[in-house]
Amino acid sequence: MGGDRSAYDAIVLAGGAGSRLGGPDKPDHLVGGRSMLERVVASVAGARRVIVVGPERTAIGGVRWVLEDPPGGGPVAAVAAGLPATGEAVTLLLAADLPFVAAAIEPLLAALGRDDDAVALADAGGRINFLAAAWRTQALREAVAALPDPAGRPMRALGIPRAVPDPAGWGDDCDTPEQLAAARHRAGEE
Repeated sequence: MGGDRSAYDAIVLAGGAGSRLGGPDKPDHLVGGRSMLERVVASVAGARRVIVVGPERTAIGGVRWVLEDPPGGGPVAAVAAGLPATGEAVTLLLAADLPFVAAAIEPLLAALGRDDDAVALADAGGRINFLAAAWRTQALREAVAALPDPAGRPMRALGIPRAVPDPAGWGDDCDTPEQLAAARHRAGEE
């Protein structure tokens, strides 16, 4: 990345209701004794600013809370809502359902080369996780500004980040009961 790798901001998208998971909102599901959102926020403790886009949870401090407009407007609308609160040259975009992303933060930051607008974790099959990514903040601002309306847009509308292989699955998300059970097992839960 060059320069000071500690100089980054993080936007955590925490608006998912998690209807497929049942129970509480998706970010509030526990893995390893902590909510997934708590785990993701802890993973970016080194960020200058942590902006969480989603309903405020009083158990989590030290972050700035914002809501996307319109509510439920999707991930690009959430990024657009969080972006004005950033100020560093690099911004991490993280989903709140990545319970093991902590180990990927430094590799993501290190992978962001001088000529990259963005890098993102990619699984063994090459699938890019757009919400486990490091962006040049100016490039992200320009990508959002180029859209007439961010609501309902897929993350790929912002551009395709360069893939960073993630063979250990640090960017694995929890969208289904099976994925949540696997994450809990991985965290050492029964």
